[in-house]
Amino acid sequence: MKKDTVKIVTIGGGSSYTPELVEGFIKRYDTLPVRELWLVDIEEGREKLETVGALAQRMVKKANLPMKVILSYDRQEALKDADFVTTQMRIGRLPARVEDERIPLSHGMIGQETNGAGGMFKAFRTIPVILDIVKDMQKLCPNAWMINFTNPAGMVTEAILRYTDFKKVIGLCNVPVNMVAGIAKILGVEENRVTLELQGVNHFIFATDVFVDGSSVMDTIVEKYANVTAEDTLAMKNFISLPYSPSFIRGLHAIPCPYHNYYFFTKEQLDEELEQWKEGTVRGEVVSQVEKELFALYSHQELDVKPKQLEQRGGARYSDAACNLIQSIYNDTGDIQYVDVRNNGAISNLPHDSAVEVACRITADGPKPIATGELKCTINGYVQMMKSFERMVVEAAVTGNRDLAVTALNMNPLCPSDELANVVIDELLEAHKAYLPQFQK
Repeated sequence: MKKDTVKIVTIGGGSSYTPELVEGFIKRYDTLPVRELWLVDIEEGREKLETVGALAQRMVKKANLPMKVILSYDRQEALKDADFVTTQMRIGRLPARVEDERIPLSHGMIGQETNGAGGMFKAFRTIPVILDIVKDMQKLCPNAWMINFTNPAGMVTEAILRYTDFKKVIGLCNVPVNMVAGIAKILGVEENRVTLELQGVNHFIFATDVFVDGSSVMDTIVEKYANVTAEDTLAMKNFISLPYSPSFIRGLHAIPCPYHNYYFFTKEQLDEELEQWKEGTVRGEVVSQVEKELFALYSHQELDVKPKQLEQRGGARYSDAACNLIQSIYNDTGDIQYVDVRNNGAISNLPHDSAVEVACRITADGPKPIATGELKCTINGYVQMMKSFERMVVEAAVTGNRDLAVTALNMNPLCPSDELANVVIDELLEAHKAYLPQFQK
């Protein structure tokens, strides 16, 4: 039976993204009556949580809603009897992200938050913490859904599915909803008329079919996307995007997500990042400055709305994806959304117990993956390789197995050589040793 009101706990509540989430809950209050929103963080994040929490309280007050925003540094206190738990953490905060980017680049290897060596080490720091949160949820709110935004979202979901018996986890990313928006623009139709068939894993997905009003327009979008300008190619705010050759898109007969730029334009991406490395403007350094400016804005007592400047953070449509998902579970809507879930045969030639990112119907019982059959031949090899990489990273994160970490990075297309894999891994292990006790055995 649907509850009259909802309790939501956001772990990592001091994030600069939190006003996005609060705005989303305010807009949807009529269909998602959030009476308690707990924003939880660690003591080291007290200043940020107090600042963003006060803004959240002002936003709710302006909206004149009976929603309590509660700030907490006690995760277990907050989790008791929660209905939904959202996780948006960055273990090691932005300085750790900068190391993830700068150390690989110092050796001529792409450094990026969720791909290659950087994504691997973000997973290493994050997965043990997430598994501890799951244990707390199983004791304190066993019926709650975990909605994980923490990157790398696919690997975090994979870890929970593989190393716990907790079933109510959903990984969430804003890339698919941005793809829908971009494809709708190219087709010249409203976004709500477009749905996608997706195959792949988080930040490595392909739209293998596109529907307008339920009818496939795949041939049309392939031809249009084969001829888009640089301005119209599917893109994210946090890295450059380049147009593919018409031959590649026609031969692929699928639409790559923006993150494929790292794999299909590796040289161009690396050249761009090396310039940023020299100038001290890698993405983590840019975001650090943006965050300083955002929190300065958040601290203004007269501010009671989400500031426009938050859109610079690269999380466009983040709140829409998150709040729509929670709202759809609460209301058992059965609409199509794009999430990271247990495969269960949706992609028949990937492991059934692994996490995949696919279109799902969202119900009160959670997401129901829409079957797509086998991976298309044109993308099969690449997706299989990335799933194997993810599984090795997750195992290394849990066991602290350095050798497996080296093997995993060597298998990743962004790693130039075995020698560099060893060097980069050892430097990152040293840089992040305070957050990687599993590797200190």
